[in-house]
Amino acid sequence: MLVVDCEMTGLEPTLHSILSVGAVDLDNPSRQLYEECRAWDGAKIEDEALAVCGFTREQATDPSKQSEAELVQKFIAFGVGMQDHTIAGQNVFTDTYFLQAAARRAGHTAWPFAHRIIDIHSLAYEHMIKRGMTPPIDPDKHHTALGLKAIAVYCGMPEEPEPHNALTGAKYNAEVISRLLYDKKLLPEFEQYAIPWL
Repeated sequence: MLVVDCEMTGLEPTLHSILSVGAVDLDNPSRQLYEECRAWDGAKIEDEALAVCGFTREQATDPSKQSEAELVQKFIAFGVGMQDHTIAGQNVFTDTYFLQAAARRAGHTAWPFAHRIIDIHSLAYEHMIKRGMTPPIDPDKHHTALGLKAIAVYCGMPEEPEPHNALTGAKYNAEVISRLLYDKKLLPEFEQYAIPWL
């Protein structure tokens, strides 16, 4: 399983750019990827998005950084080297759409990954239901309040630190998936945190 997290300049894959990608090979968790890039020329850069990921506008447009095209080529090479490259993560459809859009902008003719994904929100929702729990509902938005912070806490881990970092996010995603699917700890940085339902 290819566990992914991206940081971007906004939320629309055709208007905004990837700034960084983190990935963890769930079957071989010591195999990890972290890459940063500059925003593609003409990409919109939202101040709110920069605040989330901690990049400055200067860092987001730094000409000495690799291009988004180079970043996505490295991501693809990392993923296709795995036995199971099903993409997984929290709200991972967004990350997947951004990576696909980056591949199209880079002129790649084939996206080598399937459209099937594994989303942590769904895993956590099902896990809670099977334990007889009611997943929390956001009272204002009237949908589940199972963001990565809440899911990490549910799994016995501390909240993900801010600002967000793509590799930190990918590691949190991988640890959560391991705990929810296999009742197992995965990464040494989370070893000290017990799995609450065991």
